Amino acid sequence: MAEMILFAGTGNPALAAAVAAELGVQLGSCRVERFPDGETSVHLGESVRGRDVYLLQPTCPPVNDNSMQLLIFADAFRRAAAGRIHAVVPYYGYARSDKRTGRREPITASLVSLLMREAGIDHVVTVDLHTAQIEGFFPGPFDTLTAVPTLCAALKPELPADAVVVSPDAGRVKLATEYAARLDLPLAVLHKRRESGSDTRVTHLVGEVRGRTCLIIDDMISTGGTLVESIAALRDARATGFLVAATHGLLRDGAVQRLRDAGVSRLCVTDTVPPPEEGHGVLHVVSVAPLLAGALRNLSSSRSLESLF
Repeated sequence: MAEMILFAGTGNPALAAAVAAELGVQLGSCRVERFPDGETSVHLGESVRGRDVYLLQPTCPPVNDNSMQLLIFADAFRRAAAGRIHAVVPYYGYARSDKRTGRREPITASLVSLLMREAGIDHVVTVDLHTAQIEGFFPGPFDTLTAVPTLCAALKPELPADAVVVSPDAGRVKLATEYAARLDLPLAVLHKRRESGSDTRVTHLVGEVRGRTCLIIDDMISTGGTLVESIAALRDARATGFLVAATHGLLRDGAVQRLRDAGVSRLCVTDTVPPPEEGHGVLHVVSVAPLLAGALRNLSSSRSLESLF
């Protein structure tokens, strides 16, 4: 631990402070400033020469600002002769753009990875990627942690014995299966068909939900629109209660109230991104600081991360 140093960007300073407290270290001294025209400037307040540098900076909203700040920090570390630069990115922005759906579209998840490498980042640590293939975009070591055990531990006391885990679409079946296995619950899957570029419709449900409490899972929640549609379909199938769990609670544009109005009694997310101030009574935030601290502790001593899964 003596040769590592942890810095915090402005993307989620509370989480960085919690990770530092778990590790028993002080955050590295730095200053982030913004010029009147919007440009970001980073000043390191201590030497990083030859040291293992870890920067905790999720690329959450404002995504472009936080992504650019990550790159600027990396450039500062590289020019200050850091030994190795580790980007701890609990939430990986632009992850939805992991493939092309048309011939004239970018693969922005790949672009972000290549920019990180070009800026000098040697290693990336993240939590619950939107799709696993993003790991292959970064030309270097890439470790993806999972918050599922953390979320399951928080949810288990609140779930009735007859609850069922629900995947909101076919793309989340693997994730839902992990929740179901850890909670020892059955699994149901909603199948959807895309009606247009922005609209989908639930076509059928596989699994039994009648008279049961449904735990709907996802990796991220932005506006909550997809989940509201899922709840409507489950209500039509005579489900009686609704809880939602997701690693990344972006929760934009009144998402918490939207889910509360749809009948969600508990919304459980982690602090990979700063939680909203709204949501008292329904929103429950669990911290991934112990998970990240454990990963950094193992990495700094060249130990496997397998024990964290």
